[in-house]
Amino acid sequence: MKRVPEFKTDAEAEAFLEQDLSRLDFKQFKPMRFEIEPKAAALNMRLPVALLDALKAKAKASGIPYTRYVRMLLESDVARTR
Repeated sequence: MKRVPEFKTDAEAEAFLEQDLSRLDFKQFKPMRFEIEPKAAALNMRLPVALLDALKAKAKASGIPYTRYVRMLLESDVARTR
């Protein structure tokens, strides 16, 4: 199986997609969640430095910004308790 290379430009990516993609190894990709709903409210909170550092580390390990990670935690908890 052939790995998908990294592209420096959109033109390189578009040119790559012109070929037969059936022999590519897509295991290197991670699922990505797209943000569609507009964000109209803001939340400002104070946290202990250790907690914020831990949140940032977990978000980085997941490959997402820490603010999105916090929002996902909140959404998950709210959905679970409904």
